[in-house]
Amino acid sequence: MSLSALGAGYAIGFSLILAIGAQNAFVLRQGLRRAHVFAVCLTCSLSEVVLVSIGVFGFGRLTELAPWFSTAMLWGGALFLFVYGAFCFRSAWQGSAGLQADGAAETSLKATILACLAFTWLNPHAILDTVVLLGALSAQYGEARGSFGAGAILAAASFFFLLGYGARLVAPVFARPSAWRVLDTVIGLTMWAIALALLLRH
Repeated sequence: MSLSALGAGYAIGFSLILAIGAQNAFVLRQGLRRAHVFAVCLTCSLSEVVLVSIGVFGFGRLTELAPWFSTAMLWGGALFLFVYGAFCFRSAWQGSAGLQADGAAETSLKATILACLAFTWLNPHAILDTVVLLGALSAQYGEARGSFGAGAILAAASFFFLLGYGARLVAPVFARPSAWRVLDTVIGLTMWAIALALLLRH
C-alpha cells in the first residue's frame, strides 16, 4: 500500500466527483427527501468500486475489443438524461414534490436503486471520469496504481454519504414547495445541458 498514491487518488477522485452532475443531483434529491438514502449512497459507492477498478486495471483492453462501446454509452446516456430532465420539469410545473419534503418515500426501494444504477451506468461523464481519466492517471503510479484507485474509491464513497446525509442540513429550506420547484428546474436544466454537451462533443 502506497500512502502517497492513496492520497493522490483521494484528492483527484474527490475533485472530479465534486462537480454537479446527474448522479450527484439524484443523490442530493434523495437526501433532501430522506428516501432510501443509505441504499442510494451504497449503490453509488459500490458502482464506483467497479468503475474505478475497470479503469485502473483494463479499460483500454475493453475499447480495443468493442470500439462501439463508448459511442453506445454516449447516445444511451444522452437519451436517459434528456428523459429524466423532462420528468424534472414536469415535477417543477406540477409543484407536488414539495409535499414529499417530510421524508415519505415516493418510489419503492427497487425503483430507486434501478434509477440510481441508470444515473451511474448510463452517465458518460461518470464513465469518462472514473474509467478513462482515472484509469489513465493511475498508469503513472505503476505497481502502486491499486493504491491510487483505492484512494479514488474512498473519495467517492465519502462524498456520496456526505452529500446524501448532509442534505438534511438544508432540509428546512425545502419544506416550501417553491424551493422544490426551483431545485427540480435546476436539475432538469443540468440534465439537458449535460445531454446537449455530450451530443455536441460527438
